[in-house]
Amino acid sequence: MISGGWASLMPWSQRERHRYRDELRALLPTSSGDNVTSAIPAKQVTLIALRLKYQIEQVIPCELPVERITQPHSNVITAGVIATAKSAGKIAGSSEDYNACVVYCLLIVKHWFKMQSLIELWDADLHIVRGTACEVIAKHIIENEEDIQYLMQSVLLKRYSIIVDDQDTKPANAIETAVDLHAVRVIASSGYQKCINYLWRGWLIQDEDDPSQFIDYKLKTDTRYLSHFDPDRMRVPQYQNAVQVLMSLIYLGLYTGAINTVNASGDLDIVEGLLYLFTFGFMCDEVSKFYKVGRYYLSFWNVFNSTLYVLLSVSFITRMIAFSQEPGSGSRRRFNVLSYDFLAFSAPMFWGRLLLYLDGVRFFGALLVVLKVMMKESIIFFALLFVVLIGFFQGFIGMDQADDNAVSATSFIVKRMMDAILTSPEFDGFDRFAPPFGLILYYIFNFVIIVILLNVLIALYNSAYEDITSNATDEYLALFSQKTMQFVRAPDENVFLPPFNLIEIFCLIIPFEWWMSKERYEQLNEIVMAIIYTPILLVTSLLETRAARMVKWNRSRHESDDDTVEEWEQMAGELDVEGSGWAKRVEESKPNVVMDGTLLEVLKMQGELIEIKELLKELQQGMANGAGK
Repeated sequence: MISGGWASLMPWSQRERHRYRDELRALLPTSSGDNVTSAIPAKQVTLIALRLKYQIEQVIPCELPVERITQPHSNVITAGVIATAKSAGKIAGSSEDYNACVVYCLLIVKHWFKMQSLIELWDADLHIVRGTACEVIAKHIIENEEDIQYLMQSVLLKRYSIIVDDQDTKPANAIETAVDLHAVRVIASSGYQKCINYLWRGWLIQDEDDPSQFIDYKLKTDTRYLSHFDPDRMRVPQYQNAVQVLMSLIYLGLYTGAINTVNASGDLDIVEGLLYLFTFGFMCDEVSKFYKVGRYYLSFWNVFNSTLYVLLSVSFITRMIAFSQEPGSGSRRRFNVLSYDFLAFSAPMFWGRLLLYLDGVRFFGALLVVLKVMMKESIIFFALLFVVLIGFFQGFIGMDQADDNAVSATSFIVKRMMDAILTSPEFDGFDRFAPPFGLILYYIFNFVIIVILLNVLIALYNSAYEDITSNATDEYLALFSQKTMQFVRAPDENVFLPPFNLIEIFCLIIPFEWWMSKERYEQLNEIVMAIIYTPILLVTSLLETRAARMVKWNRSRHESDDDTVEEWEQMAGELDVEGSGWAKRVEESKPNVVMDGTLLEVLKMQGELIEIKELLKELQQGMANGAGK
């Protein structure tokens, strides 16, 4: 129980609880008119989560090294513990079986322990270990489930709610909750990644009649080319990603053409016109997503892209101002040059923007995770730097004002302070600046910045890099899962990716949506999407036809739909390990990796002692019988 005194000192305790429903919002798409309910009553889900929380608290009553929880064949998270947790949805004396929500409940309990670690700082490490145990148990349950259909449809993709503040939370599933909580151990499990792979390929799609359900793509085994030529398939994450990469490359090409062909007259050519048109489409897309998702949509890349779009907007506005001036006038030339300056200034951001769409590549994905963590760690450095800068800046300004009763060296002070931050300090001028105090204060400033703060920043970056690279594979899988869920969460029924969203806004929504019937409007959207995406659909239909042949072949072999035959599997059927006696020889020589070597020796000695005791008993009985005779 959290004491009232400590809880009152923790301002985030109440805020975290009230934000809880929003943090567990569904990432998958829901229409505004759909009333999605929990697959299991929220009260039952909450009780199951409480049972699991009680179990974890009993299994881990005190702080333990996290390695004892995460190691294979752990003596803490045993098979019995996992089996008990898996059965938490089955109540004695009841015919109801709610075990499908156990993985979701374990993730909820992990979130509870995370909140508790922030509130009960004296037991923070204990609660973090308990949260890790929730992940480990959930991972074991997912990987030990043999029924893949049940795993994906009921365990991972069905939505459940809990009760918070006497209200049901918005239904969410285990897939999106793991992404929200960054539960990398759960995300890296084989069953979870298979589900993500099916969502990425579009083999699992949302049921149009029941948005809380996911169903198999019915044409997954259809080898007819035209049956896959469907504009609705543009909802598939991998196709949306491909279109985004293609549009980004075209966008970059337009920028390169615009910046390398300067129009001295100030007129707009076709390349610049398309560049600004693309920019407007991307801006509309960002505004639309922020309006629909809210403040949770904000991230580093959103701010990065928005900054780029603002720079291009300023470039466009200054170009329009130049265009409104008299041809050949000085003001027209000045605004025209200013427009190109803003355009050229944004070049690094244009190329950096490509990294956002290359995170599907493992190398770039791991690199982006490192950069993301480094940016978060930088907040500590910049907070300290801001306080230090304000203090020294105020001191230098005060000396300047006391010297001549006027602030006249502000630009000089700012420049020298920025030089010191960039590790290239200039001491010239400070010997004449309120001597000797100005030079002494500047020496102290350089010592604090270069020797202390910059080394703090290096240490933070080094720590972030080591944390990520030591777990690079799981972090990459988490990033890929997040990327997949961002595509699946798109609330639009009709997918118009930028800059095609301008066609949707100005050619469909504004002129037709407000008066046309829903059925006819949907038909019109499908026709327009078919026209726009025809070049893409020609390729995707071919890919899906080939995938359908692979799925049919795998099913004929009674394998999973996404199975591939590797080179070491091609002749595996001709190997008879039992008949040749090879299996027996391997069994006799393989080591016991479950138990520690020292423990094995102790058990061996224990067995030998038991044998010696038996021999001594037999000898004693024999001697007693001989004496009796």
